[in-house]
Amino acid sequence: MKALVEHIAKSLVDHPDSVQVEEAHEERTHVLRLLVHPDDMGKVIGKQGRTAKAIRSVLYAATGKHNERVRLDIVE
Repeated sequence: MKALVEHIAKSLVDHPDSVQVEEAHEERTHVLRLLVHPDDMGKVIGKQGRTAKAIRSVLYAATGKHNERVRLDIVE
């Protein structure tokens, strides 16, 4: 999952070297934190959050029907 989010984000931003994905586990939730350069926040979030929603949709589809939930947080 981490590699998938990292690949998608790097293809969207102007500063791909600044893209980092951190993983954490909270009870039954797999948390991915996407860190990008402040200038690239708008590109990752998109107009009215559409790009972020699309990234989350791809991530949810990639998890399949597992019992573990996935959450994607986008931070500077």
